[in-house]
Amino acid sequence: MVQDDHRVRVELAERSYEIVIGRDLLARSGALLAPLARRPRVFVVADAAVAALHAPALKAGLEAGGLAPIIIEVQPGEASKSMTGLEAVLDRLILAGAERDDLILAFGGGVVGDLTGLAAGLLKRGARFVQLPTTLLAQVDSSVGGKTAVNSAAGKNMIGLFHQPVMVLADLDVLDTLPERERAAGLAEVAKYALIDDPDFFSFLEGAAPALKAGDKAALARAVQVSCASKARIVALDETEQAERALLNLGHTFGHALERANGYGPELLHGEAVAVGMAMAYRYSVALGRCPPEEAKSAEALLRALGLRTRVPELDGGPYPAAELLGHMAHDKKAKNGRLTLILASGVGRAYIHRDAEIEGLKVFLERECVG
Repeated sequence: MVQDDHRVRVELAERSYEIVIGRDLLARSGALLAPLARRPRVFVVADAAVAALHAPALKAGLEAGGLAPIIIEVQPGEASKSMTGLEAVLDRLILAGAERDDLILAFGGGVVGDLTGLAAGLLKRGARFVQLPTTLLAQVDSSVGGKTAVNSAAGKNMIGLFHQPVMVLADLDVLDTLPERERAAGLAEVAKYALIDDPDFFSFLEGAAPALKAGDKAALARAVQVSCASKARIVALDETEQAERALLNLGHTFGHALERANGYGPELLHGEAVAVGMAMAYRYSVALGRCPPEEAKSAEALLRALGLRTRVPELDGGPYPAAELLGHMAHDKKAKNGRLTLILASGVGRAYIHRDAEIEGLKVFLERECVG
């Protein structure tokens, strides 16, 4: 049954595109994508676990719109987001005859979206691709804005480029098969938009936290729509992260360091690391005298209400030594000329860019954070 969709437009001149948010989108994928297809075939790069659950529905939907899918599966997990994984995807696309005019669909979570987007951007100097995110985190964050990357030995997302999709299809129904832990990890990125610059959205999330944790479709639809609209607005202002777009990294410098210390293992999901990272950013803002303590406590309380941990010692996959975290932060891609940039906050909904963070003070803060 066709549902009412929400549509958010990312305004980037000739590279503008729509994010379609709704239900039953896999079944309608062919009708939605056929106007973009220049030939009747599409290449689908799919997370193997997602394909086992949802590939038949996607295949049927594409075929109903006159499109013939060629499916390429990749293994789940961060290990696929590597130069080796990128080379394998590119080789399979090239051997299957993919051309620049073909549509390449990224079908999975953030790992597959980042990997496929980068492969599409490199294939014959740039092929068109569509994001079909199947996790809440990917629907509200990584599928929108054109950031594509793989990891290197030196850190997360170090090898990449900006390559915008031509459409994003966020099917709320695929979230039904998402484990509760994965849904909570996605809610961390939802909370991020409220904490950056939207106190009204923060209030909504406070009231809707039980429904969001339970996977209520109406609550999720609003959360995804507001999050996508917020990201679309920031991306339109600053596509390549020269200024305002850096705010979207709230919690990520701390979070990426935690992920790196964990070795990108399954014990720590990206959203879980970001939740702790955002709580740390607020507590560090308090330590610098930039944020009232009660505001930081409110931010932390929301994250906990959404089912997320907010303290380093609570995390699985440790240990997370302060010195190691500081070393990883120094290699973050936002570091310039040996100086560290952090996204901090003066209160709920008031994030700001803090340049030239004082390393010694940060070291003392991390030492305190890592012991409880």
